[in-house]
Amino acid sequence: MDSSAKISKLSTRMMPYLAILQHDMRALWASRLVRLWLAATAVLTLMLALANWSKFQDAPMIATLLFPYLVFPWFFVVVVLGVSPVSGSRAEALADGILSRPVSRSGYLIAVWFARVMLVWSIYLIVIVPFIVLVTLAKRPVLEDMVTIYGIVTVLFLVGLVLTFLVSLGFLMGTLLRKPLLAVVVLIFVWYPIGLILSVFSLEEFSPISLAQALPTQLRQPWREVEEGPKVNANKEDMDAFTNQFSHFLNVLSGTKPQPKADTPDFFESEEFANFSLLRVTLGYGIPTLLTIILATLSFYWRDL
Repeated sequence: MDSSAKISKLSTRMMPYLAILQHDMRALWASRLVRLWLAATAVLTLMLALANWSKFQDAPMIATLLFPYLVFPWFFVVVVLGVSPVSGSRAEALADGILSRPVSRSGYLIAVWFARVMLVWSIYLIVIVPFIVLVTLAKRPVLEDMVTIYGIVTVLFLVGLVLTFLVSLGFLMGTLLRKPLLAVVVLIFVWYPIGLILSVFSLEEFSPISLAQALPTQLRQPWREVEEGPKVNANKEDMDAFTNQFSHFLNVLSGTKPQPKADTPDFFESEEFANFSLLRVTLGYGIPTLLTIILATLSFYWRDL
């Protein structure tokens, strides 16, 4: 009886916040910005897939499709979505909403923040997951790649974590500056220079540009690493060379054209990220996300509505 009463009391307390979350989600999906973003990201992903269909292997191809979410151009849309609910003309509306409902300021902020995170993740996964499935399962005129399910899942999580951090950063700047346009401009002129500087040092746990370069390495990462000695690696290289020579010999005898080799884009295929750490990158973006949410909540709690 006590447990059921506690659950009932908890659900009653959560009802206003769930109502705010549902209302904000409906308003977001009805906005032109979100609909245009959904159409634009689907079209851009399709164009990138078609342009590199017969050029890149699976890992660099998937990294190419994820690049717009990490660097450009969807940074602007995600930041605008994060800035808008706590600044500008919406301040008066949300003040009335807080005063007329049994909700706290921090609870209201978390509800609208979570609605935007859910929206960004939904559009991102709705578009990118079908293309990843298509790229990995389709027979393309390129060499086979060792992309793993574990690598795909972790990469999707990392890109989603970066998008969550961008939403949180927009929340913080919108709360501090209170003007959406000023907050977006400040973020653009601060975020990109810092990202470029950090990418020089190949800090994938802080720079989205370096993270985009490291994605192929993580995509090929197995669940459990298999240690191979130098002798095994040498034998594998010899066998690959022998196989290539034998295939070339058969192609000459039969008069058929050899299978074209896939391009290796220098931007993605870098040996600097051989020691990629999933935990380090998760902490590198996860901890700043928590800090921005805490600072935004404190700033929003202390400000005058």
